[in-house]
Amino acid sequence: MHAVVLVGGFGTRLRPLTLTTPKPLLPIANVRQLEHLIATLGSAGVTEVVLAIGFKPEPFFEAFPDGMCAGIALHYAVEPEPLDTAGAIAFAARHAGVSDTFVVMNGDILCDVDLSSLVAFHKAQGAEGTLHLTPVSDPSQYGVVEIDDGGWVKRFVEKPAPGETTSNLVNAGTYVLEPSVISRIPEGQRMSIERVVFPAMVADGTLAAMPTDDYWIDTGLPSTYLRANLDLIDGSRSRILASVGPQAHVHSSASITHSVIGEAAVVEEGCVIIDSVVLPGAHIGPRVRLERSLVMGAIGAESSLTDCVVGADGHVPPMSQLVNSKVPNPESAV
Repeated sequence: MHAVVLVGGFGTRLRPLTLTTPKPLLPIANVRQLEHLIATLGSAGVTEVVLAIGFKPEPFFEAFPDGMCAGIALHYAVEPEPLDTAGAIAFAARHAGVSDTFVVMNGDILCDVDLSSLVAFHKAQGAEGTLHLTPVSDPSQYGVVEIDDGGWVKRFVEKPAPGETTSNLVNAGTYVLEPSVISRIPEGQRMSIERVVFPAMVADGTLAAMPTDDYWIDTGLPSTYLRANLDLIDGSRSRILASVGPQAHVHSSASITHSVIGEAAVVEEGCVIIDSVVLPGAHIGPRVRLERSLVMGAIGAESSLTDCVVGADGHVPPMSQLVNSKVPNPESAV
């Protein structure tokens, strides 16, 4: 079975981290996010993953030079121009010659959904497409999906006002589709699957949905990317990974609490790191305090950072006191 993974976004909300690294290649608990996702696909019987790439394709080639990821063969479909979600899915599927039921996943989610169950539900329904849905506490911030008792989608409600819908289920970014969906998307045309294709399928009565309460998170914001890392090391998900990379250099006097230290990162003496992610290659100088921060670059001695994001090209001078800051400023760095 094929799967199409959408990795063509610019990762704007995660800048400055994504100024140098595409979002799906950022690590979560010292494993690239894309590897987490593809491992999930492989567990459901996917044998080939098509990466729908529209931004910085070279890092993907470099990350997986043998064309394999998590034991699964990769096929690269590089869009000639941005095609939006439906256009990207159709381009990738045609590029790889997809001709049977296939799975689609957004490249910026981390989830524990049982994809085998989703595929089985899809086939039992006889659906043209099936969405994975997840419950949220505040539906007003999302596009809500209403389904009937038979598991068919009735309608979509975008950021509903109080009382507008009783549903708290949202599109979780994983779909099972039949090849006929591809024929709904004109070749080379920019089109949204969420705003155009899915509503048309609802009108035809061919779009089903399966809600689950499995772990799910959209990692597209600094706050949610941080939470995804910490969730993996504290057991909120089904498996716990190492919080300190084997090749990291952490001084014995440093205090590391509920944090992730990446490969080849350096943490010098006297540092206090709490609820933070020090990404691969970062350098944390002596007696630095980090709290709820993401760091790719270099932090000068005796600095304090709270709720900050420091990109690979970011250099924080010694003795700095930063709160809720981004270094370098994403607006001036592009």
